[in-house]
Amino acid sequence: MHRRSLLAALAASGALTTLAACGGDDASSDAGSTSPSEAPAAGDGAFPVTIEHKLGSTTIESAPTKVVTVGYNEEDFVLALGVTPVGSRSPLGSYDATRRPWAVDLLPAGGITSVGQAELNFETIASLQPDLIIGAYAYLEQADYDKLSAIAPTVGDVIPAGEGADSVAAASWQEELAVIGRALGKADEAASLTEEVEGDFQEAVDAHPEFAGKTVSVVLYNQGYYQLDSSDPRGDFLLQFGFEENPNTSADGGLSEEQVVQLDTDVLVVLGLSAQEFAANPVAAGLAVVTEGRTVYVPTFDSDFAGALGNSSPLSLPYAVEQAVPALAAAADGDPGTVPATL
Repeated sequence: MHRRSLLAALAASGALTTLAACGGDDASSDAGSTSPSEAPAAGDGAFPVTIEHKLGSTTIESAPTKVVTVGYNEEDFVLALGVTPVGSRSPLGSYDATRRPWAVDLLPAGGITSVGQAELNFETIASLQPDLIIGAYAYLEQADYDKLSAIAPTVGDVIPAGEGADSVAAASWQEELAVIGRALGKADEAASLTEEVEGDFQEAVDAHPEFAGKTVSVVLYNQGYYQLDSSDPRGDFLLQFGFEENPNTSADGGLSEEQVVQLDTDVLVVLGLSAQEFAANPVAAGLAVVTEGRTVYVPTFDSDFAGALGNSSPLSLPYAVEQAVPALAAAADGDPGTVPATL
């Protein structure tokens, strides 16, 4: 999906669902208790290391000890690799990320210093004296990247496999984890973690062969309907279980009320609406995937599942798999009497 089309549509839907431009020096910051001196050192892998990204390349001379994350989900990735960032971007949307069950045990008691939310606070970032800034999923503009690079070596957005530097698609969580692992000197740990999380998906695939070959649609509602395809982490999440992507996806993902008929696939996941709210659209109410009980609803963006799906991190994905699989099984079992749980 194209970034320009998503900005307004996804602004309220969570950590990864807003691709708002970074920038500006006037964002407020929240004081946290993690001081630079308390931050654990990153790994002792081979340095120097050069990371290629959308805005160029960055050379990291030695293992970083004070890391700031400025993207929409990198905090989880860094925590998963055993590093507590000295500062991170506050997530957008209504989900209270401080309570996220998949990371709560890894967060310092006083939280992590905020370096901004919709806009980055460059003064706060500089005051933390980082030796590495990670923006692997930040949609950084060149001007903001230049400001960050003047503070510390900065890793920009990861280029998805097979895409060019001008791609608007998101890299997979595996690609993001691999890049962050290299930057922290923890490439081996990142590879092991990737295998572990992929194993969670494989267990679900093995336990539910009925998922294979069934088409799935994911629609997000935020002042309009937006179909999420495999270029979006939430759309791609469902495909990891063996489902096939809905072939009827418009160029920018936007759907009119009448075009909601395109969502009539074997399984449907609705983000941002309850069953009652979705059925208020008569076209939606008449879809076979709705009337036959093959729809999974995620009514709000402040649920733990919505937060986990939005983060799409090696910490949150196992939690999302555990929550989603029973509901997806109920939707895909062919029995209209089996009502999928609301997530």
